[in-house]
Amino acid sequence: MNRAFLFPGQGAQTIGMGQALAQAYPGAKAIFDEVDDALGEKLSTLIWEGEQDQLTLTHNAQPALMATSLAAMRALEAEGVSLAAASFVAGHSLGEYSALAAAGALSIADTARLLRTRGEAMQRAVPVGEGAMAAILGLDLDTVRDVASAAAMGEVCQAANDNDPGQVVVSGAADAVARAVDIAKERGAKRAMLLPVSAPFHCALMEPAAAVMAEALSHVEINRPAIPVIANVLAEAVSDPATIRSLLVEQVTGAVRWRESVQFMGDHGVSETYEIGAGKALSGMVRRINRDIAVNAVGTPDDVKLAASKILG
Repeated sequence: MNRAFLFPGQGAQTIGMGQALAQAYPGAKAIFDEVDDALGEKLSTLIWEGEQDQLTLTHNAQPALMATSLAAMRALEAEGVSLAAASFVAGHSLGEYSALAAAGALSIADTARLLRTRGEAMQRAVPVGEGAMAAILGLDLDTVRDVASAAAMGEVCQAANDNDPGQVVVSGAADAVARAVDIAKERGAKRAMLLPVSAPFHCALMEPAAAVMAEALSHVEINRPAIPVIANVLAEAVSDPATIRSLLVEQVTGAVRWRESVQFMGDHGVSETYEIGAGKALSGMVRRINRDIAVNAVGTPDDVKLAASKILG
């Protein structure tokens, strides 16, 4: 049976995530320790005992979600499930870094530092309040692209996340995104609402952050992943380290092509996915994209044991 391991993106973070894994599995605890050491601070204390508004800050949420995902992966390994049980790994936005770390393309420490840099750079790229993102429900990608184009009026407004057949996120200048919400409703969107994010991710306004990531990634070793990684901006599998490096830079301003990524999995025989880490958002998207793909979430010790029993038969 072909499987894919999926890694969540921003928005899945919750206080306490991964703590039960760390208590149950020494290998999971070691991941949080390694991330703490790499960042020179106790991010794990914030994750388990902090305030939600602090965890949600982009520069904290990104490495925190990666740490939780990799801890869940280590727990699976402790139950006898190796990466080789999957045909592909894929992650949503920052989750692509988690996928690369899980596949051995990036070290845990480098991934933690890269995500801290990425979060800080994305936050700095656009002053708070000047950018926005909005979820458009019930319109297809081409229609939302038309909406974004009509709303731009000389400002940046782009389709940023093609999440599933009924959900596309637009990103850009705050006024333009507000216009997009109104236009989307006029064009029959079921819902169109601003998202509680601190910056307009995955659009041209992130160009300064892309430059920062190009510099940061130039100093990091990237290995060939043990299994192919489905890249957000291509919606197809990649393994070449130089290609991965350039795509991670492009990903900062490029759209997350999640719907097409899941279609790629289905076209290549994937019949079940395991969402590794916090939340179940990706599983919901997979279900809406391809009902023939079975979904599983792996975020707690009980989830880990159930997943291992399914995978190992």
